[in-house]
Amino acid sequence: MPNWESYLNDHCGRFIDELLHFLRIPSISTLPENAADVRHAATWVSDRLRAAGVENVEILETGGMPSVYGDWCHAQDKPTLLLYGHFDTQPVDPLELWTDPPFDPHIRDERIYARGASDDKGNMLLPILAVEALLAATGTLPVNVKFLLEGEEESGSPNLPAFVSRHAERLRCDWAVCADGTQRGEKEPAVLRGFKGLCALQIDVRGPGMDLHSGIYGGTVQNPLHALSRILASTHTADGRVLVDGFYDDVIPLAGTERELIAAVPCDDAAYRELLGVREVFGEPGYGTLERAWARPTLEINGMWGGFSGDGVKTVLPSQAHAKISCRLVPDQDPEKIAALVATHLESQRSPGVEISVTTGESPAWPYLMPVDHPGNRAAHIVLEKLYGRAPYYTRLGGTLPVCGILLDVLDIYTVTFSFGLEDENAHAPDEFFRLSSFARGQRAYCMLLEQTGAEASA
Repeated sequence: MPNWESYLNDHCGRFIDELLHFLRIPSISTLPENAADVRHAATWVSDRLRAAGVENVEILETGGMPSVYGDWCHAQDKPTLLLYGHFDTQPVDPLELWTDPPFDPHIRDERIYARGASDDKGNMLLPILAVEALLAATGTLPVNVKFLLEGEEESGSPNLPAFVSRHAERLRCDWAVCADGTQRGEKEPAVLRGFKGLCALQIDVRGPGMDLHSGIYGGTVQNPLHALSRILASTHTADGRVLVDGFYDDVIPLAGTERELIAAVPCDDAAYRELLGVREVFGEPGYGTLERAWARPTLEINGMWGGFSGDGVKTVLPSQAHAKISCRLVPDQDPEKIAALVATHLESQRSPGVEISVTTGESPAWPYLMPVDHPGNRAAHIVLEKLYGRAPYYTRLGGTLPVCGILLDVLDIYTVTFSFGLEDENAHAPDEFFRLSSFARGQRAYCMLLEQTGAEASA
């Protein structure tokens, strides 16, 4: 048994207690009333880095919520890895659906329940604990490490591009390792190498100057909800293909090795339907369920409102109607270009008697895809195979992780996603949890990853 593994075993109870303390900080970055809590979490993280033996630790301002930096750079002629995670969390609503208060962590059935347990505080701690164990056991690290721990990832990382550009020399490295993401399962590992990009829009349709009596005025003026329904329906064919001109122009075709890697991942459509409570899967023709989820772009209507939607009947002809739209993007789609194309399409679907306006959301994100044979992926593959006793799948995720695209764009580095949360752990939902087995496994995994990377550099 490596000395660092003995150290992890000996300090297991302390590490769990520290995570429980960390989870008590309500560091919700999207709510202004929790800004002081996010800064409290930044202080906690900086203190924890110093306690682990990390040097040059600083809380750095971003223009919004702070980030925390630290490094250990004494491994001559070895690679430098940038270890990324985030200490902010999602909001907790609906509060009544939590078994226990979201920032009062409880351990039940070998799981820690709290907001941020899986996304991302439990995972974010893993590389810190691994560095502490390696330094305590050996007095050194097999590679150089830098930490970038963010305080506004759940807000879309709006200040991260400028922050990374401003601190580019300080953050310079060979590649990054991200502690935010998921594993395939408790028994099935995966190298997660791709995320979708994102852009968002809102459409507002305005008709009469006030809500009208639908009996007296109905049939004489355009109903904004009718107009909005027709506009939104124009964005797709009946079988799910997006009809916006130019939407698919820059999409890299899914073929060859990329399609084979996705096909190698088991996908039971019947189990998928049962899990989601739907009678059938649906989507762009010519692609399987995982291909649609991971590697094909989408345009989704996230919400519609206008008029009366309470209990009972109110026969109103509404003065306004609204909808929110998001697009998940794949290589090589430009989020700003796609947002402009969608806006043009929506504005072109004019109906008499109403005005249409479209606004584009903030914090667009580029899609991200990492080469299979990148040295970081090779090291992760070796470590995961040793940990799980089987080779990992190569997967993507339909969600968005802005930091990957930002680091590639600004620093020209790829990011290895190396996280041990699972998709069933209610991230962003009530009763979020993190398995204690994953917390322990992830600590070992990071020690092994740093050692593997150092060994490959010496070979």
